[in-house]
Amino acid sequence: MDWVTALPPRGGKSYNSCLVIVDRYSKTPIFLLFHKDDTAMDTALLIWNRVISHTSLFKNIISDRDPKFTSALWTNLHKLLGTKLSFSTVYHPQTDGLAERMIQTLEDMIRKFCAYGL
Repeated sequence: MDWVTALPPRGGKSYNSCLVIVDRYSKTPIFLLFHKDDTAMDTALLIWNRVISHTSLFKNIISDRDPKFTSALWTNLHKLLGTKLSFSTVYHPQTDGLAERMIQTLEDMIRKFCAYGL
């Protein structure tokens, strides 16, 4: 999982960040829109309602060291669910390479849409 932030505001809800989740086995990306000031609880609820309830629990999640994922809420949630939360090494984006590549693709698509005024 990784974040894309500072998105241009569009639409009535003006989301300005996107959480990118990539399934390591199927390589399927999942994009969840957020407000930058959403809390760790908001993030957990949206992941539960939009991802886990439709797929299944993840065995292992690799994320950067975003404060939302290092909070006590996430630590306790993973203990309760029996899943493992791993953090990528600082300045070593290859650890979470699938999400990083998907973010690059997403940013390229956004640039093209903005260039054509869509």
